[in-house]
Amino acid sequence: MSEKKRITLFRYWTTRYLITLCIGLLVIGIASSFWINYSEKQKRLDFMRLMAAEVSDRVVDADGKVVISPFLFRLLDSRQESLRVNYKPFMVILDANHRAVFGGRDPLNTELRRMAQDLVEADESMSQVKLERGEELLFVKKSIRVNQQTVGWVMLFTPKQDLMRSTTEFQLMFIMLISLGLLGWLVIYLLTKKLSTPIKDVADAAKQIVMGNYEIHFEKDRREEEIDELIHSFKEMADRLRQLELMRTELLAGVTHELKTPVTSISGLVQAVKDDIVSGEEAKEFLEICAKETVRLQKMVEDLLDFNSFAVGDIRIRREQQNMYELVQEITHQWQIMQEAEQIELSIQKPAEPIIVNTDPLRVQQILYNLLNNAAQAMGSRGKIDVSLSVVGEEIRVDVKDTGQGIPEAEQPLIFERFYRGEEKKQVVRGLGLGLSFSKMIAQALGGKLLLAESSKDGSTFTLVLHQ
Repeated sequence: MSEKKRITLFRYWTTRYLITLCIGLLVIGIASSFWINYSEKQKRLDFMRLMAAEVSDRVVDADGKVVISPFLFRLLDSRQESLRVNYKPFMVILDANHRAVFGGRDPLNTELRRMAQDLVEADESMSQVKLERGEELLFVKKSIRVNQQTVGWVMLFTPKQDLMRSTTEFQLMFIMLISLGLLGWLVIYLLTKKLSTPIKDVADAAKQIVMGNYEIHFEKDRREEEIDELIHSFKEMADRLRQLELMRTELLAGVTHELKTPVTSISGLVQAVKDDIVSGEEAKEFLEICAKETVRLQKMVEDLLDFNSFAVGDIRIRREQQNMYELVQEITHQWQIMQEAEQIELSIQKPAEPIIVNTDPLRVQQILYNLLNNAAQAMGSRGKIDVSLSVVGEEIRVDVKDTGQGIPEAEQPLIFERFYRGEEKKQVVRGLGLGLSFSKMIAQALGGKLLLAESSKDGSTFTLVLHQ
C-alpha cells in the first residue's frame, strides 16, 4: 500500500484557511443578501405606501370625485428626487366603479389594470402579487376615502427582481466581501509562512541530528513564546544528545578499558605462574592478586547486570519499621570497619527525637555505602565525613557531607547520569560510573529522592530524602 502524498505545512494550512475563509464569506454573503433584500423590500413598500397615501389625498376634487390633476405627477417626481429614490413604481388608479382612471398603455400596465380590478377586495396588508408570466411584483393598495366613503383606490406595483439590480447595498457588499477575501488570504499567507518557517527549520535541524550533526544553529530568538520555547527546547535536546553521544563513546572506551585491564592482569599473572617464572610465596602472591582482580571483574559485571535490572524498574523493596538513627549508625559503623587503613574521621549527628520510618534497610545501606565511598574518594582517603539526620515537614533527610575538593560546576548536572565519571576521577579511580545512578534509582524506588545539596572547594553534601 503506497503512502499518502505529503504536502508542506505552509501549503496545507494556507489551503485550508483559504477554504474556511471562502466558506465563511459565502455564508456571510448569503445571509447579508437576504437581509439586504428584506430591508430593501421594506423600504420600497414604505415608499410606495407614502406615495399611495399622498396620491389618494390629491386625486379627489371638491365634489368628491376622482380626478387626475396634471400637476400630480410632477409633484410625485419631485418627491421621488427629494427622497433619492432611483426607481419609479407602476401606478393604477380606480374609481368607485372599479374602472381604471389612470394607467399606462403598454402591455404590462394593461395587465396591471386588469389585475387591479381583482385586487380591490384584497387585504390592504397584501404586499406581493404574481403576473401571468410568473414575474413577482411588490404591491401596495390605498383606498381613496371621502366622508368615510371609499370613492376609489390607488395601487402601486414594482418588479421584485429590481431589488437585486438597483440597490447599491449589494454592490457595496460584494466589494466588501471580495476585499475581505483578498485581505484574509494575504493575512493567512503571511501568518502561515511566518509560523511554518521556524517549524521547517526545526524539522531540518532534526534531519541534521539524524545524520549525526549536533551543531544546530537557529535564527535569533523569536517573539512568539511557544515558538521560542520549541527552539530552545530543541537546542537543549541537541546539546543533550551530543553529550550522551560523547558519553556513549567514552563509556564504550571506558568499559572496554575497565574490563580489559583486570583480564590482562589475570592472564599475565596466571601465565607467569604456569610457566614457572615465579614460584613459592611469590606465586601465591600472584594468585592472590588474580583473585582480587577476579572479584573486581565480577563486581563490574554484577554492576552492569544490576543496572540493566534497575533500568527496567526491577528493584525489589522489602519495607520494615526502622529507627533511622540506629540504621544509619549501624551502616556507617560497618563501612568504617572496612576503612581501617584510611585516615577518615566520621561523625553522626543524632536527632533529638527518634525517627521511625518504614523502609528497606538493605537499599538504604546500598545508597549510603555509595555516598560514603564517593566521599572517601573525593578526599583522597584523608578527611572528615559528617552524616546528619533531620526531619523537615514529612521528609526525613540524611545528609552526607565531606571535606573533599568538590565537584566542578560544569560536571554537577551530569553526576547522576549513567556511566558518567568526572575528568579527575577517571584518572584516579577505576569503575563504570554507575554508583550515583544506582543510588538515585533506589531512592526513587523507596519513594524518595537523592540530590546534590551543595558542592564547593570545601567539599560536597549529598542528601537522601525519604518520607515517613
